[in-house]
Amino acid sequence: MNYRRAHIENSKIFITIVTSKRRPILIENIDLLKNSFKQTKEKIEFGIDAIVVLPDHLHMIIQPEDNKIYPEIIKRVKVNFSRNIDTTKIDNYKESESRKSKNEKDIWQRRYWEHTITADRDFHNCIDYIHYNPVKHGLVKQTKEWKYSTFEKYVKQGLYDENWCDFNENIGVKIYD
Repeated sequence: MNYRRAHIENSKIFITIVTSKRRPILIENIDLLKNSFKQTKEKIEFGIDAIVVLPDHLHMIIQPEDNKIYPEIIKRVKVNFSRNIDTTKIDNYKESESRKSKNEKDIWQRRYWEHTITADRDFHNCIDYIHYNPVKHGLVKQTKEWKYSTFEKYVKQGLYDENWCDFNENIGVKIYD
C-alpha cells in the first residue's frame, strides 16, 4: 500500500510510534531504545526537538536534514530495536504467520502516525502534548516526575517552569475569599 506523505522542506514532523498489542516494553528496554536512536543517527542526520517515551508508545518531533527520509528514520529505529530485544522476556509473545512470512518480529504496530508541522503555534502545541502525555495517561501526577522525556531539558533551558501543568500547586491566584 502506498501512502501519501507531505514532504515540506525544512519542516518538523510530529510522530507517534506504538508497540504491537500496546505491550508495555519500552521503559524496561529504554537503553535498547536509546541505542536504536543512536545507531540511526549515525546513519541519518536528524534532530529530535522533543520526545516522550511511555511504556507502550512514544511521541517525538524530529527534523531530518532531508524531509523525504523520515520514514527511513522510523524504520531503522524500529528494526534495530526489534532485532535486539529479547522476545523471551515479553509476556505472551507469539509471532503471527503473516509476520513470520515477512521475517518480522511482533514488536511494533506496522504503521505510525505522522503530522507535518508548518506553524510555530502548532510546534508549541505538539511540544506541550508530548510533555503532558505521561500525566494524561496517569503514569505520574506532575510532568516533572516523568524522566523519559525532554521536559527536564526544556526546564533547564528556561522554556518551561518546573511546575508547568502542576494543577496541585498553589499558583497564587485567589478565586474565593
